[in-house]
Amino acid sequence: MARTKRNLLLSLLLVVVFGVFSFTVPLPYTLIVPGETADTLGSEDGVPVIRIEGATPQPTDGKLLLTTIRATDPDVKLKLPDLLDAWFDSDEAVVPKSSVYPEGKSKKEIIADNTKDMVESQDHAAVAALNYLGLDPNQVKVTLNLPDVGGPSAGLMFSLGIVDQLGTQNLTGGKTVAGTGTITADGKVGRIGGVAMKTKAAKRDGAVVFLLPAEECDAAEDAAPDGLRLVPVKTLPEAVDALMAIQQGGKVPAC
Repeated sequence: MARTKRNLLLSLLLVVVFGVFSFTVPLPYTLIVPGETADTLGSEDGVPVIRIEGATPQPTDGKLLLTTIRATDPDVKLKLPDLLDAWFDSDEAVVPKSSVYPEGKSKKEIIADNTKDMVESQDHAAVAALNYLGLDPNQVKVTLNLPDVGGPSAGLMFSLGIVDQLGTQNLTGGKTVAGTGTITADGKVGRIGGVAMKTKAAKRDGAVVFLLPAEECDAAEDAAPDGLRLVPVKTLPEAVDALMAIQQGGKVPAC
């Protein structure tokens, strides 16, 4: 009996210690929420998001929204109470901190890396779009004006914005299309992070179609709002073909 009481007291003590530890020690997680969207066919502060020299942009309608997420500042140390609400809130997600912020890097280094990735993404997006259109990247200059967005995940939507303005097809059909995905110079679409929260940002800002890397279907399906059509693609030509098929009632890829 004495041993049983000692074991019980020890168990209770461990529970108390673990509880105190969990509520006071920072945990290696961060919160992400739906971020802002930006229309690659529109303008920011009166300046077109996509500026083109050496070719004449065509009038457009509809919107091509790139989507983002917002994450807790990397300097903030989150504890268990900070995370509990998010686990039960569909508009927030708890993710490993290392999946958003590389370990061992300062906030300044992270910002610099995100800016570098964004610049490279813009360059790849322009080359991919101009090659798709059969235009010479040395003769047509494309500049992208979106300084507040970091990372490479807007590449696909930048390319589509260029194709819409310099091609002969209206890609949106007058609707609001959103999406995400990296892109290489040869037009391959790559996976990104935070796709679930990006679908929510898309729906919030009026999108009816959401383009995404094919590998991200499972993550997107679990959280996508009702009324948002998920269209997985692997390349820029697939994305263009899918948008035209939507308008023409053709076969469209689906998650």
